[in-house]
Amino acid sequence: VLDRLGDRPVMLAGAGLLAGGMLVGPLATGLGGLLPLWAALGVGYSATQTPAGRLLRRSALPEDRPALFAAQFALSHACWLITYPLAGMLGAAAGLDATFLAMAAISLGAILAARAVWPAQDPGEIAHSHADLALDHPHLAEVPPGPGRRHTHSFVIDSLHPDWPRPA
Repeated sequence: VLDRLGDRPVMLAGAGLLAGGMLVGPLATGLGGLLPLWAALGVGYSATQTPAGRLLRRSALPEDRPALFAAQFALSHACWLITYPLAGMLGAAAGLDATFLAMAAISLGAILAARAVWPAQDPGEIAHSHADLALDHPHLAEVPPGPGRRHTHSFVIDSLHPDWPRPA
């Protein structure tokens, strides 16, 4: 599925399923209503989490990955540190219906943020040039001579690529 559809659509659809599950959560009464809801939330959660490792791996050089995975782990746990107690306090103070809706609102906000910062077109390899590198720099060794020494390869932010290329 990921190879056919890509990480972004699968992860956003999974997040949408999570938000949708939270929206209909107040309607799930009894075990007959909760079991399908739990299943749907599990599918949504899996769709958001399973591609995360792939996304992180393609976003960093091998030597930078431990720090990136550690940062993602810390950030995800910081989010849980906020939302778990919030869900518990809201559930106790306002009831489960209000808690489902509040969590749905947080989920929808996260989806909107992800759509805004994660480009729909996010190729693994990006054409770019290095105006600041000497023509004999090792990074350009296999690049044919030409204007700007434009070349394409798997792109990650590193010392040679401090910023994402801007569209030409």
